Amino acid sequence: MKQATLFNAVIDAPFGKVGIRVQDDALREIVYLPESIPNVTPDTPLARAAVEQIEQYFANAATKFTLPLAPVGTAFQQRVWQAIDGIAPGVVLTYGQLAKQLGSVPRAIGQACGANYFPILIPCHRVVGASGIGGFSNHAGDGFFRNVKRWLLTHEGASYP
Repeated sequence: MKQATLFNAVIDAPFGKVGIRVQDDALREIVYLPESIPNVTPDTPLARAAVEQIEQYFANAATKFTLPLAPVGTAFQQRVWQAIDGIAPGVVLTYGQLAKQLGSVPRAIGQACGANYFPILIPCHRVVGASGIGGFSNHAGDGFFRNVKRWLLTHEGASYP
């Protein structure tokens, strides 16, 4: 990976940019970035594959991802992420609904969502608050990250409280 860029690829997204980090033979992280960040041409075959699949998702919300993911997160976070991965495009669950499924509490589900290293691929945007869209990527309030979440949900045809 080029140290100067910190990302193996940065691409345009309908809501800003997406940064992609790879490590060895696995995807390490996906990061939402503002439009002001310069694009970075993919510098590895895996980064190129990630770009292709993410761009395919932007064209078709039903895209299935087949990228190898680095083993990150706690056992609980991984359990939450696995459950989130099973939520179909256009379907929305509340933090409370997912917590009930997993025998947990909404706050813990929200924290695990916020710690997700692979947004879009593990679609934490499909989990919302009981009274509205909720936070996103460990950011509360309105702003860039909540607008990303709105765009992703709208792109998938989801309705949310």
